[in-house]
Parts: sequence; structure tokens; C-alpha cells
Amino acid sequence: MEVVDRNIQVYVEFERRLRPKIRALITDELIAEHEAAPLGPHSDDLQRVANYFRRQPQPGKYILVATKPWEEYRIATLSGVRGEVAKLIGDETYPSEETGLHGIFLRRVADLRAAD
Repeated sequence: MEVVDRNIQVYVEFERRLRPKIRALITDELIAEHEAAPLGPHSDDLQRVANYFRRQPQPGKYILVATKPWEEYRIATLSGVRGEVAKLIGDETYPSEETGLHGIFLRRVADLRAAD
């Protein structure tokens, strides 16, 4: 008899239903709002999108890495395995934490739009 974790099944179904609603919230105006203030304060719609992105599973999650502290930042992905180093992706660098966070936001938006 196979043991099935109902929590995972419920989460997958919840994600499937929520994804189109979050996708519909993403507009050029919302992206511009995030670019202007990546750390907030955020409108209700932007806060909903940000919360959705924060709930993503650890493996493959984007993070910001300071390659030269307070000077240069790059985007990396987490492996989801404790102790494994994050993997830098691409060659793009960002001059500040805020611009790097917006770069992550844009990647997450692109991934969301490509999903399904």
C-alpha cells in the first residue's frame, strides 16, 4: 500500500488554482511599482504577488548574492540541499541590492508567465 501525503496533494491543487489569479495581477504598472520600491511599501496586489513568490519551494528558488559586498550582486538558485552552495546563474550583475531584488522579481514573473 502506497502512503500518500495529502498535504502535498492539497498544496499542488492550491497552487494550480492560485497561479492564474496571481498571473492576472501582474501588469506593467505593478512591475514599475516594484522597480520603484522593491523593499516596499507595496500595494495590496504587489504584496499578494510577493507573498506568492515567497512561498515557492526551496529547490531552484532565486536568491541575491553579494559578489562584491555593497558593490556588485548576482542572482543564484538554491539547491534545496542543506550545505550545498547556491549556484550563480547568468552573467548579469547589479549595482545595488534593490536593483538585484528587482532582477529576481522579473525572473519570477517570467517563470510564472511561462508556467502551464
